[in-house]
Amino acid sequence: MVVRGDRRSLRWWEHGLAAGAIGVACLLALHSVVPNGVGRIGSALETFLPWLGVAVPLLACLALVKRSVGGLVACLLPALAWLWLFGGLWFASSSDAYDLTVVQHNVADDNSDPSGTAQALLATGADLVAVQELTPAARPVYEDVLGASHPHRAVHGTVGLWSSYPLTDVRAVDIRPAGFPGGWQRGLRATVGAPEGAVAVYVVHLPSIRLGASGFASAARDESAALLGARIADDPAVRLLVVGDLNGTVQDRGLDPLTSQLGAPEVGFAFSWPASLPVARIDQVLGRGVVVTEVSALDPTGSDHLPVVGRVRLGRG
Repeated sequence: MVVRGDRRSLRWWEHGLAAGAIGVACLLALHSVVPNGVGRIGSALETFLPWLGVAVPLLACLALVKRSVGGLVACLLPALAWLWLFGGLWFASSSDAYDLTVVQHNVADDNSDPSGTAQALLATGADLVAVQELTPAARPVYEDVLGASHPHRAVHGTVGLWSSYPLTDVRAVDIRPAGFPGGWQRGLRATVGAPEGAVAVYVVHLPSIRLGASGFASAARDESAALLGARIADDPAVRLLVVGDLNGTVQDRGLDPLTSQLGAPEVGFAFSWPASLPVARIDQVLGRGVVVTEVSALDPTGSDHLPVVGRVRLGRG
């Protein structure tokens, strides 16, 4: 026998659970309409967007405990929204067909074991090795470890590219936001002469973001992304890759100048930061005229980022 008070309590729980589930579903499906004007709340939400899926089993368990059928049914909404956004990354199988392997790693300028980090990158067997936060002291270590297998290299400022294939048309790419000093050099472009055809490769490191009392401080990152996006739009290369620490996820609207032109990996979450407890992939392998079929994160090195490996299928155009 259910007394009136118990029925009221159950209805209250059902209404609360339904409201929570609908709220999570709306944040997932309509994240792009969350305003970004104050504290860049929208970008902050989009950085951690996949983790909203954690709310689904929590709400479902609560509905089961309270024996709330309505609350359990309402959980289908955020579950479907999450699957719509991320189901492909989670469930799709990786393709065995690829032409190029790229390892991307912010090696950290305070890395106490550059030799071990370089050995870890070498062990991937990647055709291309892209790094950021490369210091003058550490550069000879990477050259020594990678030089035999990747004899072609390009370094500009704190970013570098080692390649097993010839590099041509190497140039600096200026992505400095206004007010940044001339010594801030975090971008380069090179053409890789892969057997399947030439591909332009950008290696970049966008400005860091900060999360504080004033919100999500990403203005410099966003400006740098816009500068890079303009360069890519003007680049005539048929096949093009952008590899680097973008300090943002592909869902973050601050990277729209890039993600609107470039394809993201089809498989894999590959959370890369922070290395101790990865919650977001801010290290990216993105492409135009190519398909990044898969991206995966590797074991920790001496950096606060995890290396990520991307497998790329080159178009034949």
